[in-house]
Amino acid sequence: MRKEHVVVVAAVVGALLAHATRAAAVAGDADKSRYTLFDPTPRQLMREFSTDRPDVTESPHTVDAGHFQVEMSLIEYTHDDDQGAELDEFVVAPANLKVGLLNNVDLQLVVEPWVYQRVRVDGNEDSADGFAATQLRLKINLFGNDGPAVGHGDAALAVMPFVQFPTTEDEIGGVDDVEGGIAVPLSLTLPQEWSLGLMGEIDFVRDVNDEGYGVSFLHTAALSHNIAGDLDGYAEYVGFANHDLGVGYMAMVGGGVTYGLGDNAQLDAALYFGLSDDADDVTARVGVSFRI
Repeated sequence: MRKEHVVVVAAVVGALLAHATRAAAVAGDADKSRYTLFDPTPRQLMREFSTDRPDVTESPHTVDAGHFQVEMSLIEYTHDDDQGAELDEFVVAPANLKVGLLNNVDLQLVVEPWVYQRVRVDGNEDSADGFAATQLRLKINLFGNDGPAVGHGDAALAVMPFVQFPTTEDEIGGVDDVEGGIAVPLSLTLPQEWSLGLMGEIDFVRDVNDEGYGVSFLHTAALSHNIAGDLDGYAEYVGFANHDLGVGYMAMVGGGVTYGLGDNAQLDAALYFGLSDDADDVTARVGVSFRI
């Protein structure tokens, strides 16, 4: 990632973090604002369990200060058939490991410990496997973390800068440069107990030939509702508008379900289908999340 990109992101994060600290007191979070990683939020004051999965749209809510949360897929599968080149990919136990630093800030480490890829081209088959991406993220909630915020209604907003390190092995598409970006997730409570999640994300990533950096603008919309009891469902649109990356617009549509296991754990499953030529044809994941 270019040095000027890092400077701009750092400046934005600093300003937003200062604003979020002030907003927490205005929004009525002052009773929890004193809690930190080393002085954890009491369990009776913890907010409702919220995860960034299985949808692509991230949650604007953070992990309570001093608590830990694990969100992981048991397995993820991707299939794509592009002009005679057929790809099957399996990712085992990719995880997002979170820790609450402050009442409105958490730190996240995303890892993909094992990826297996099988490619068939003109009847010839090749395979590769190894360690994949490592990403460090910082989520800063601006308002709505613990419920309705003054002047914002039933909404919550966060910013999440992130950096991805070059840990992916070359055989499975690794690059030798740092990548990164910033995401802005927003959630809205709608009538009849519907919820809408929206997210915009700017990624600074290497192009398909690993010759330089380009920009990808990720935009998502997820509509969710309770199905029955602890079972919730959602439908989602995901789009990538790419510039200087060597690929066209990528669009996917899909959905999934989550099933709550008490107040601190859930199971989930999701299935997506590509709508554009450059998107993967099918992606599926099954996972579990919990906090302590």
